[in-house]
Amino acid sequence: MSPLLTSYEGPHLRLPNRIVMAPMTRGRADDVTGVPHPLTKMYYAQRAGAGLIVSEGIWADPLGKGGPGIPGLVTDEQVAGWREVTEAVHAAGGRIFAQLWHVGRMTHPDILRGETPVAPSPVRIEHEQIYTAEGMADHVTPRALTTAEAEGVVEAFAAEARNAVRAGFDGVEIHGANGYLIQQFLGSNTNRRTDRYAEPTRFATEVVEAVTAAVGADRVGLRISPDNPENEIVEDDPQAVYRRLLDAVDPLGLAYLHVIERGAYGALADLRPRWSGTLVGNFNGSEPTTRRAGEEALSAGLADLFSFGRLFLANPDLPERFAAGAPLAAYDPATVYGGGAEGYVDYPALTGADSTS
Repeated sequence: MSPLLTSYEGPHLRLPNRIVMAPMTRGRADDVTGVPHPLTKMYYAQRAGAGLIVSEGIWADPLGKGGPGIPGLVTDEQVAGWREVTEAVHAAGGRIFAQLWHVGRMTHPDILRGETPVAPSPVRIEHEQIYTAEGMADHVTPRALTTAEAEGVVEAFAAEARNAVRAGFDGVEIHGANGYLIQQFLGSNTNRRTDRYAEPTRFATEVVEAVTAAVGADRVGLRISPDNPENEIVEDDPQAVYRRLLDAVDPLGLAYLHVIERGAYGALADLRPRWSGTLVGNFNGSEPTTRRAGEEALSAGLADLFSFGRLFLANPDLPERFAAGAPLAAYDPATVYGGGAEGYVDYPALTGADSTS
């Protein structure tokens, strides 16, 4: 049997298989209220065969919203909307964590209703544009968070975690990867501070500590992407920084560490021996990660679980397809972000039946 299809019993997680649905932005929430789309409960319930689902990134603070249609988990209305999602997933036999997200400088005043994006330091993204409701736009120079404001964002993550539990999520994943706010504090080029947050791991550590204090370490995962140049992040010595981060948070006893390997640094091989709990592996490249790559990572002991993103878009029953050796459907890139049912809940299961019926 494929190691991906074997059950997993870790310190905090009991899963029927080792396949994790990775968080993926879909951009279908109400852009004014931040409430999930009415079809979001169907979308995730269709994919409840995953050992664990990690939701799309959900903003913890209105200034942390990264684009049109990104949902929040701050207001009572948003909590109620997500409760419908978690109830649908649980009814289908699944487990789901909410990804807690703040994009930092990776947003725009057109997205933030005129507000200037915030970041560790006023360092602008120079060579990329960002999608807004008005079309593509150049990035603006962000405003540096004051020390007190940074502390406020730490508390916003903790408050969102409490809301996630209220909404029925089984746990939360802190998004510390892909060039967003937490990684901006970790980055060499984006953190030019002189206060205590000048130490690159300080902000990430405080967020993890606050979230675990809010909901319990057994409900908390952390996602990182060492040496990932995405969104113009530079990390001069990722090995030293991420080893230091793990030394700080490993004793907390988190539910898992989610490591995206991308770049020259072999993060999984280097960090696996330094992490005492469950480790979720992921390879982030130009093409979707293959089943074989996940199996090899598990067999080599680099990870306990393995996450797949893009394969889940067009294959809602991905574990069943792996088990049957069935062909995998291809997703339509034009329907990934925004819109309604098309490219969202209309990809058929292997049986050809709607998995929610």
